[in-house]
Amino acid sequence: MNPYAGTGVAIVTPFLENGDLDVASLEKLVEHMVKGGVDYIVTLGTTGENPTLNKEERQQVYSLVNQFNKGRLKLVAGVGGNDTRAVIKSMNEFDLSGYSAILSVSPYYNKPNNEGLFQHYKAINDNAPLPVIMYNVPGRTGMNVNVATTLRIARECKNIIATKEASGNIEQIMQIIKDKPAGFEVISGDDGITLPIMACGAIGVISVVGNAYPKLISDMVNLCLDGKFIEARANHEKMLPLISSMFAEGNPSGVKAYLSELGITKNTFRLPVVGVSEGLLQTIKSLMKTV
Repeated sequence: MNPYAGTGVAIVTPFLENGDLDVASLEKLVEHMVKGGVDYIVTLGTTGENPTLNKEERQQVYSLVNQFNKGRLKLVAGVGGNDTRAVIKSMNEFDLSGYSAILSVSPYYNKPNNEGLFQHYKAINDNAPLPVIMYNVPGRTGMNVNVATTLRIARECKNIIATKEASGNIEQIMQIIKDKPAGFEVISGDDGITLPIMACGAIGVISVVGNAYPKLISDMVNLCLDGKFIEARANHEKMLPLISSMFAEGNPSGVKAYLSELGITKNTFRLPVVGVSEGLLQTIKSLMKTV
């Protein structure tokens, strides 16, 4: 089985009220992941507010997560951007001790066509120091890595071992699963459709809801991996209102509200991200009583 089958969690980056990194809360969050039974942690993915961290802070977060993890879970480093040369340079300059793979989002803002997207990932494939999970999230990047390009990458770029699919297009995802070569897998990038995507052949999820409720999502994913989809539905249905509230006013605003109420991290951000409205916070507090 692919080493990234199961539940990965794209963890938040905790901040103090003055905007500095909150090291103590980061340690508590890593322990929460271990106790929740997840399979791996993704550091500095989208949920980690990585665009607002400088190079030194990113290295600090990579290193602290490795230190706090103590070898218990697999670690994946989020390293992406819209300048291919800069992404490759970062991958090779950061000290990624303890990490076994890289999650790399497709280029954003400059909106390359699908030939440009292929050439970007081909260059990363040829130069990355670790296996790579590509990441398609057109709602954030502005461009969809289409089926043909994903399959071309899968066939020609052997160091790219999976795609985190957050297109929300189930037809696209099913087509990739159907036609992908052996050794390349699909990972859900959307908590809310993880169960149906796994029913079609995805191997797990890189989750946001898992920050707050790691056991809830990991138990569901493990049931899906065992083919017990009817049993998994109970967790799936329990999570749906949580997921809806977490994304109602943006990510990581929602999930940090949950983590703050759980006493794991503070409800603090770096601009331009801000916290949820008071109305949504009250909804979140009510939903938490049902879990």
